[in-house]
Amino acid sequence: MEAKIMELSYRGVGYTHSPATVTVSPGKVGGRYRGLDWRFRHLSKPVVLPTKLDLLYRGAAYRSEAAAAPAQTVQTAEAPAPGRSHVLDELARRLMMGHQRAIRVRQQAMLVRGTERVGLQANVRNFWNRIQGKVHPTFRLTYDRSRVSMS
Repeated sequence: MEAKIMELSYRGVGYTHSPATVTVSPGKVGGRYRGLDWRFRHLSKPVVLPTKLDLLYRGAAYRSEAAAAPAQTVQTAEAPAPGRSHVLDELARRLMMGHQRAIRVRQQAMLVRGTERVGLQANVRNFWNRIQGKVHPTFRLTYDRSRVSMS
């Protein structure tokens, strides 16, 4: 069987594509699917890919063999001392505070709805203390709004 050669074009650059040919030997019938036999096929010999390629990417030559060109040493500037940036700490703090504020507002709304449903006459609109009680450490992971609703 002869391999077909295709003329392809990608971003205006034309090239010919000839897929690798793989010789297989038919195997035993594995079963039937929708009335047709399906069988395993076995490779006659293992596929060996070429180890050395001369490639061209956007007009620049590229060789897959790393030892083809001597490596050039580049002097780098001294890196600043390791440490967290104050800006990053401030952003993390603001994110956490905003998250806690949103949880507090949701808790207050739940408290107001709960007192109205029960029929209490207490004014809990200005009740800003946290709802007390034992809270499992993973509570915050599942308590927040769904990320899907934010999109």
